[in-house]
Amino acid sequence: MSEQNNNWERGVLEKLALAALQEQRRTRHWGIFFKALTFGYLFIILFFFMGWLDRSDSALSTGKHTALVDMHGVIASDSGASADNIIPSLQDAFKDKGTKGVILRINSPGGSPVQSGQINDEIRRLRALHPAVPLYVVVEDICASGGYYVAAAADQIFVDKASLIGSIGVLMDGFGFTGTMEKLGVERRLITAGTNKGFLDPFSTTNPAQQEYAKQMVEQIHQQFIDVVKQGRGKRLKETPDIFSGLVWNGQKGVELGLADGYGSVESVARDVVKAEKIVDFTVKEDFADRLAKRFGAGVASAIGFSARGGVSVR
Repeated sequence: MSEQNNNWERGVLEKLALAALQEQRRTRHWGIFFKALTFGYLFIILFFFMGWLDRSDSALSTGKHTALVDMHGVIASDSGASADNIIPSLQDAFKDKGTKGVILRINSPGGSPVQSGQINDEIRRLRALHPAVPLYVVVEDICASGGYYVAAAADQIFVDKASLIGSIGVLMDGFGFTGTMEKLGVERRLITAGTNKGFLDPFSTTNPAQQEYAKQMVEQIHQQFIDVVKQGRGKRLKETPDIFSGLVWNGQKGVELGLADGYGSVESVARDVVKAEKIVDFTVKEDFADRLAKRFGAGVASAIGFSARGGVSVR
């Protein structure tokens, strides 16, 4: 009888131990499952914030479509409208086998002539490389100065009647603080090696020779701008005395002057001009890492005390 009890107790203990072991295994399996699920969720979030899901992949685009690239804001090396962002977007759009036409949607007041010139050059290169793929510019609120510098490389430019377009001019601006310094009793102590190293220093009195040199430099850049517009627009452009004066016109007047070719939106141009209603966005989105790096770099430069003055802009 005692032996039977011992066997019964041993059997119960074995069953309890086996049940506990199975429960541990189930718990471990569920733990692995939930960890994998959490990891996958975090991975998707990481993709989203790093911008890897924002950029259109030509492998995902099927059939004939209109490729779209957005250029919004001031054109500068550290902006979303930089050549580093716009050029790869255009390259991806042109090389996609399903692209029937490219639309560059512009909403920009202008900016760096260097960045604008680089984008203009690349558009003309891509058009020559892909002669069967036209590029059209669609203007939203404004396409002025550096924005128009870029637009001039397009096959055609479409605007809204109330869009602002033109401003074919160049400026170099700054401030002079000598009067304020005199009133405050502040003395400027500038030591340079090189006659013109303190070129247009805002805390020194005006130097006529330096002003004249700056004017000549700006006029040279202006002439480069004029040449680009004439090359891009050709006989469509009506050269009035004011056309290269830096004035800006509304879209209706811009069409009359030959600065633009007609009225249209992204949707209407894709549908009626490109004849491909499906629109695929190829705009390179600035990812989280890039934004963080730029913000960190700007903070470091500010902390060190670097600055630049007398910048030239086409706006």
